[in-house]
Amino acid sequence: MMKDTLGVLLAGGAGERLFPLTRDRAKPAVPFGGTYRIIDITLSNCINSELRRVYILTQYKALSLNRHIREGWTGIVAQDLGEFIEILPPMQRVSANWYMGTADAVYQNIYSIGAEQPKYVLILSGDHIYKMNYGKMLQQHKDSGADVTLATLQIDPTEVSRFGVVEVARNGDVTGFDEKPKETSARSPFHPDKVDASMGIYIFNTDVLLPALMKDAEDPASKHDFGHNILPAILGKYKMMAYNFVDENRQDALYWRDVGTLEAYYDANMDVAAISPIFNLYDSAWPMRTRQRQYPPAKFVFGEPGRSGMAINSVISAGCVVSGAVVRNSVLSQDVRINSYAEIDSSIIFTHVNIARHCRIKNAIIDRDVHLPEGTVIGYDQNEDKRNYFVTPSGLTVVTRDYSLYENPVAPDFMQQG
Repeated sequence: MMKDTLGVLLAGGAGERLFPLTRDRAKPAVPFGGTYRIIDITLSNCINSELRRVYILTQYKALSLNRHIREGWTGIVAQDLGEFIEILPPMQRVSANWYMGTADAVYQNIYSIGAEQPKYVLILSGDHIYKMNYGKMLQQHKDSGADVTLATLQIDPTEVSRFGVVEVARNGDVTGFDEKPKETSARSPFHPDKVDASMGIYIFNTDVLLPALMKDAEDPASKHDFGHNILPAILGKYKMMAYNFVDENRQDALYWRDVGTLEAYYDANMDVAAISPIFNLYDSAWPMRTRQRQYPPAKFVFGEPGRSGMAINSVISAGCVVSGAVVRNSVLSQDVRINSYAEIDSSIIFTHVNIARHCRIKNAIIDRDVHLPEGTVIGYDQNEDKRNYFVTPSGLTVVTRDYSLYENPVAPDFMQQG
């Protein structure tokens, strides 16, 4: 069913609200869940949905993202059968500008899209955490005879300023669209206390999408954005339907997270580390894929009183060594070393981090290649943290290489002392 469909994954946003994690990397390249990158979630949805032709539109700070896609994803599909997962960097083929909005990003790649001659184009975002079978959405799109289908979910009316509000009739027709209003009187016909919100996932008939993009490109007053411009402009001129999100996460509550802020990103990682994972990475029926580096298994050493290597309610990735330390409610990426008497609680640790003895870390994100000296305390005194690190208004501390006080890491203590 997906053979007539081309996926276009928007992965070029600057990600300012995830700073400083996006200072040197694109938002979709930010690590997630220990082993993955954020973009892996959407790409896994594509593969699990049998969508095997995907363009990834990149722009800002895309080096690590491009490398991740090239080394981890391009070999998954059968290129000799016309399948591909391909990066399209900004080529300025039809414009002298960088991408000026989501619609402009797609418009600037209009020749690449047209060359594939798809019947349908599926527009996706590379910075959301969710599980979705796009094939089910496409089936409804075909069965309903729609020209455009929007994926929607129900939200609380207090959240509308973060979403595109979709007015939906009982038969699923979209009768109104308002991008990120301050408030709205619209309510879902199926949940009167909720509002139908756009997930930023769209299926277009190609013969509808391309003329709409070209017309929008000619409008100097346009923001060149799907939510602000394209959808309102074609509403009423074409058959536009809503597709109510069907969650493949198989939990009691629907799971969809926009990890555009540090707090939302932190919470999504904590959801993975929960005793019963709210976002389940262990579901063999809906596997999550990524580029796997070659690291040895995780290791826990020492079992002395007060010096036992252990991890509780945590995700520990390959190559990690927990040496006489305690890790609780945390996510450790690959090649992390936690030395004796250290305590890590409710934190996210990126790759190649060395935390020395007697450190105490709580409610923190430690970026890659950071080496913390003995006795470092983070997350217990916000005023002290603000002198050395990046602290969010909610009290989450982010430590990057710039803030690291320890320039010359030493071998972990279990290697030194045996």
